[in-house]
Amino acid sequence: MMKTVHMAVYDTFSDWEVGHATAHINRELWHREPGTWQVKTVALGAEPITSMGGMRVLPDLILDDLKPADSAMLILPGLENEQHPETPAAFARKAREFLAAGVPVAAICGATFGLAQEGLLDGRRHTSNDAGYLAYSGYSGGEHYVRAPAVTDGDLITATGTRPVDFAREIFARLGIYEPHVLESWYQLYGNNDPAGFYALFEYEQQRAAAAQ
Repeated sequence: MMKTVHMAVYDTFSDWEVGHATAHINRELWHREPGTWQVKTVALGAEPITSMGGMRVLPDLILDDLKPADSAMLILPGLENEQHPETPAAFARKAREFLAAGVPVAAICGATFGLAQEGLLDGRRHTSNDAGYLAYSGYSGGEHYVRAPAVTDGDLITATGTRPVDFAREIFARLGIYEPHVLESWYQLYGNNDPAGFYALFEYEQQRAAAAQ
């Protein structure tokens, strides 16, 4: 059965922060179960969205129609919060629904600020761009802040906006898209720029192709 990961899109969303995650969810190469995963975009309305990089996106569905039971995860990219203060709040409320239903949420950069304002970080280990940045939200979870590129606490993943590869790795691990040793090789290549990761992935794919014959 196809599993759907939903990615939020809103004007000024930071397309580079989610590119590694969405591309490799859709790209079934190296997947544990090829042909199982897809990404759908969700927005506040049905009109086209323009990313911070100028990419135009036509959403697949609107936020009001999104139900946790129909999703494997909700991914929230960063955005220019000050220009669209109502947007992070709306998606943070949806994130609350997801977490209450036991469906994972992954937020990076400015999206973590919205979660903080919603109170979703008050009792969970988390990270963001900086502890001082989140403090401006007025939240009460400062003691749970972790200075790390990406942090997973149960069904919640948070990350700093400068480390999209680490964000993607946490997403893949939580969804179980790759075998653990394949994910390690993936990060070796994309996270550490180590060619050994490429050769390990190539060997894995060759072995799987041979086993399928």
